[in-house]
Amino acid sequence: MVTNTKVTLCGIEMDNPVIPASGTFGFGYEFAELYDINCLGTFSFKGTTRDPRFGNPTPRIAECPEGMLNAVGLQNPGVDAVIANELPKLAKCFHKPVMANVSGFSKEEYIETCEKLSAIESVGWIEVNISCPNVHGGGMSFGTSAQAAADVTKAVRAVTKKPLIIKLSPNVTDIASIAKACEAEGADGISLINTLLGMRIDLRKRKPLLANKTGGYSGPAIKPVAVRMVYQVYDAVKIPIVGMGGVSTAEDVIEMMLAGATAVEVGAANLVNPFACKEIIEDLPHVMEKYNIQNLSDIIGAAH
Repeated sequence: MVTNTKVTLCGIEMDNPVIPASGTFGFGYEFAELYDINCLGTFSFKGTTRDPRFGNPTPRIAECPEGMLNAVGLQNPGVDAVIANELPKLAKCFHKPVMANVSGFSKEEYIETCEKLSAIESVGWIEVNISCPNVHGGGMSFGTSAQAAADVTKAVRAVTKKPLIIKLSPNVTDIASIAKACEAEGADGISLINTLLGMRIDLRKRKPLLANKTGGYSGPAIKPVAVRMVYQVYDAVKIPIVGMGGVSTAEDVIEMMLAGATAVEVGAANLVNPFACKEIIEDLPHVMEKYNIQNLSDIIGAAH
């Protein structure tokens, strides 16, 4: 069987649906020393904020059964340094449109960062992470309220013509209503899920393992939650979905796509095995043959 792994995400064709998730792949060039990263569909680069951020105090990583907790705190050099230093280095080793991941702590920060990254030719999509605490809204994440999510989407939509993908937090009771609110304000796509809020406690010290107390839980254990939320959002919106959460095999990619994802991000698996995405892409045609799938794009949402 001749298999076709191509998909189209928000009007941009990709050779395959596999995307390393933001924060697990840096700015790409470190991985380019290990293999040719042009085999990827694309990748979402490290979450970028308007100002440089040192991140949270250490320890900020804790291992868990079937996954990990992280409270890195969006450590990054700030958007101006990303544009001046990181993206030119990336351009030497990656020749496809890249996904820019943007974070912020106020609407104004999102606007400024998105506007600057939109002007970069190599940026194909803008992925807006609305799981950050809203400093003006009492610290609640923008992504936990449909109104706040809609406000950020509307504000960023006004400053970019690039495909706009809003990345949602799973730490909510009704993910579908938040996705619909983003769609109504002009989002071109939805990506989900971000990490689940979790915690570990050191039995000897009787204190939380993370300096930040809580962190984002990721890894294989969260996949059933992610599949459920992708399935729900697919029923709620007409725009494409980027599914993620516990994906580590080609079978996981197929499962996410059956639930409704057009493309699939791979996160924690990259930290365990730097070749994870390459291996998933190489295995996809074999898994497609096994399940009698000729064109990958035909199975998007086929479980509905």
